[in-house]
Amino acid sequence: MSQTFEERIAELNQRIKGSQRIVFFSGAGVSTESGIPDFRSKDGLYNQKDVRFENYRPEYLLSKNCLQNEPNVFFEFYRQKLDCRGIEPNVTHCKMAELEQSGKDVCVVTQNIDGLHQKAGSKNVCEIHGTTERNYCDLCAAEYDANFIFESSTDIPACPECGGTVRPDVTLYGEGLPHEAWVNAMQAIHKADLVVVCGTSLTVYPAASMLDFIPYSKIVIVNRDETKYDSRAALVFHESLGEVFSQIEVE
Repeated sequence: MSQTFEERIAELNQRIKGSQRIVFFSGAGVSTESGIPDFRSKDGLYNQKDVRFENYRPEYLLSKNCLQNEPNVFFEFYRQKLDCRGIEPNVTHCKMAELEQSGKDVCVVTQNIDGLHQKAGSKNVCEIHGTTERNYCDLCAAEYDANFIFESSTDIPACPECGGTVRPDVTLYGEGLPHEAWVNAMQAIHKADLVVVCGTSLTVYPAASMLDFIPYSKIVIVNRDETKYDSRAALVFHESLGEVFSQIEVE
């Protein structure tokens, strides 16, 4: 007989209480309750119709090829769809930060690029797909803050130092994941007593492959839709993240 929601919440809290090293593996679903659309759901970013972009494949618009070959298109899409500066963290971000602040050894491994985990107060965050919070020049590597691209007066933001293109420090399609973030994430997952998967379909590789190297008995999945790992995870929730995380107890 399947467990009730209350029984699963009680088990989750018991697992969290009994674990010192916890990894939260977060995806786009974590930020949807803050108003940021995810990429692949029926209401997600890729499924919003826009006259300018509808003839492009979504993956292309966030690719290295688009940045290099059609930078005007890339930066217009980026400015319209990926401006996260006014977005606030939600209960899920905040609860993860509270658990870290309570003394647990918490690491957030995130596929998100919006910086909301840090905004909520999390310190130990591995951004394996980069972040919109940082920009840099592709020629001289000068660094710029989150506002630079969005407030640039030119279609293609130029570096004041050398004239190169200032791009977001985001891992685009066709690029490798940031080495340091990847290594740190893998180390945290290997050492973890508990890995809580939050708001990700686990279809994006190589990120999803991280779970292949740990016992499934350590995995809890909180995701609106089913994932291929559900049948092997120790505990699964298909309720909303806010509904689940608002019930997590922080000692």
